Amino acid sequence: MSKNDVCPQCGASKNENEMAAALFTCPSCGHHYRMEPADRINYIADEGSFKEFSENVKSSNPIDFLSYEEKLSEAETKTSMKEAVITGTCTIEGKPAVLALMSFNFMGGSMGSVVGEKISRSLLKGAAEGLPVIIYATSGGARMQEGVFSLMQMSKTSSAVAVLSKAGVPYFVVLCDPTTGGVTASFAMLADVIIAEPGALIGFAGPRVIEGTIRQSLPDGFQRAEFQLKRGFVDMIVKRSEQKALLSKLIDLH
Repeated sequence: MSKNDVCPQCGASKNENEMAAALFTCPSCGHHYRMEPADRINYIADEGSFKEFSENVKSSNPIDFLSYEEKLSEAETKTSMKEAVITGTCTIEGKPAVLALMSFNFMGGSMGSVVGEKISRSLLKGAAEGLPVIIYATSGGARMQEGVFSLMQMSKTSSAVAVLSKAGVPYFVVLCDPTTGGVTASFAMLADVIIAEPGALIGFAGPRVIEGTIRQSLPDGFQRAEFQLKRGFVDMIVKRSEQKALLSKLIDLH
């Protein structure tokens, strides 16, 4: 049996049907596996309520990076997505909201110009229509194939968060494994309430990069959700089975 056939946390054998029924968590220990946006929509949004917008916005190759178009095509085939984020409106226990969900399987959830545009549109739509905005974030950081255009998305999305905040509309983020780089350094850490999934890696640079830079060993569990909760970087850690009820309650409270 290979390591891909067992849970990385407890070593229990994987059963795909049991995992799917448990929202892609280990039935034995609760380890949260990475999850795709379509599967998340099924448990977050009320049945049939999700209506996608900005679905036809696609990346170009602004700096003529070699083979970028081929990588985008491969990612589309792999994920059945046009970009690393899906955006739409939905209801959650009858309450309307804007929902954006990122995919790590699409080029590491990297934030290029289209991801930044779709995230910004979601935030601005929430501000214009008075709809709470919920973003499920997961990313390896900026998309190197777009150079400075990718880095500009940090300020662009942060500015859109400011517009939403000025409008007095609530904004909630769920940090999934992993959430790093420019996404962490922009919209992902600017929410009114920052939620994390159990065990999620959350940070800017990865642990190996940091250790190599400071030439020191890092503490156990460094940058994991539980570590970040103790240090005030996230507000709460919430299992998938409890997220829909929590988001509904947060919408009511705000």
